[in-house]
Amino acid sequence: MNMNTPVKVRFAPSPTGYLHIGGVRTALFNWLFARHHGGRFVLRIEDTDLSRSTEESIHEIIEALKWLGLDWDEGPYRQMERQDLYHQKARQLLDEGKAYRCYCTPEELEAKRQAALEKKQNPKYDGTCRYRKDVPEGTPGVVRFKAPLEGTVTVHDLLRGKVSFDVRELDDIILQRSDGTPTYNFVVVVDDADMGITHVIRGDDHLSNTPKQALLYQALGYPLPEFAHISMILGADKTRLSKRHGATSTLAYRDMGYLPDALINYLVRLGWSLGDQEIFRREEMIRNFSINSVTLSAAVFNPEKLIWINEQYIQTTPPIELAKHLAPILVKEGILPENHGLSADEIAKPIPLLNQRAKTLVEMAGKARFYFKKEVEFDEAARKKFLNHESQPLLTQLAAQIETLDELTSENLETSFKEIVEAAGVKLGKLAQPVRVALTGKTESPGIYDTILLLGKETTLARLNQAAVGINSSE
Repeated sequence: MNMNTPVKVRFAPSPTGYLHIGGVRTALFNWLFARHHGGRFVLRIEDTDLSRSTEESIHEIIEALKWLGLDWDEGPYRQMERQDLYHQKARQLLDEGKAYRCYCTPEELEAKRQAALEKKQNPKYDGTCRYRKDVPEGTPGVVRFKAPLEGTVTVHDLLRGKVSFDVRELDDIILQRSDGTPTYNFVVVVDDADMGITHVIRGDDHLSNTPKQALLYQALGYPLPEFAHISMILGADKTRLSKRHGATSTLAYRDMGYLPDALINYLVRLGWSLGDQEIFRREEMIRNFSINSVTLSAAVFNPEKLIWINEQYIQTTPPIELAKHLAPILVKEGILPENHGLSADEIAKPIPLLNQRAKTLVEMAGKARFYFKKEVEFDEAARKKFLNHESQPLLTQLAAQIETLDELTSENLETSFKEIVEAAGVKLGKLAQPVRVALTGKTESPGIYDTILLLGKETTLARLNQAAVGINSSE
């Protein structure tokens, strides 16, 4: 690897759907490579497929990368805004005799393809128009690359070493469609060269494109970049995980309550490792990342492992930082209104009681519902079981006891609970569970003393009294 030239890499998604996690891992490896070497990371939107590219997909890709913190140094460039450059390069190849116009109709091409298949031959274009001089009237035609007819194309892959291809198996690929729009293999070469991309790190599904692109680099007089084709991610059924085969949108993981750092940590371990270490902070990834340490073995996506990593991040992320990610989840789950006006400090208050109990932010939001909602939302089964005439006097006594306390502490709350249950001759659970249901609406919550301290004296008294009154009204 020649590192004398400053490193410059790119992530070039096609906006024909959402950004799935296989694409994110490719972006991540490029981002880490650039950051490790002090280079530049370029975002380029490859939107020349006009029939399938959408503005919605472009927005989703950019939003997902921003959420993940994969910041780019240049871009986002859009290929449809660079048409003049592609036309210029196509004209150059035509003028130099390295490309030609093809006037074969779609029907003729399909007939040629079927004839080749019947003869068990490679159904590539047969070169009918390669030496054609006439221009059929009324036929717009396409521009095809005049590929060599024999020889070998050899490229060096940073992960696979030398990879050779027989040019006789290659096609005279189309560079420009009949409507003038360029094709992928053409524009990717022009863009990478024009933008000074030094290393092309991409999925191994692009390996078959490499010889075509290498010939185009040569024909246009461009130096070849370094290539690294990483193995794809497999789903649980051992098939490739892709947006065409049910892979989940990256932003769906955000909505399911995953932290961006947890998803990044999980994805970097799908194909790269540093001993047996599982949890990596970003600065560790950047410092230790090496493309030579990326394995060629396909990685299998394991949702359970992702949940475990997310749980570790929820437990260790500072509450004030976690609050920034929890806030939109609280809104999405209908726990807070969109214009709630709460600060990160206010949202962070219940987190220390919940971060050891939640695997996702959605789960944490559900557990925090009792704190953010003004009105208690009762589980009806819990209400019927614990808020009754047996528990009512205990709730009333506790409210009266708390009313007398100048300051709430774990110690004086524990004393109050013990005094009440001892006087009533019952076990602690006979008071604690009704109090828990009265305060949170559920039978599960943080420790009961912690819950009271979190809610504060005023709210605790209001909810205890409301529960006691509700018992009378329901009878």
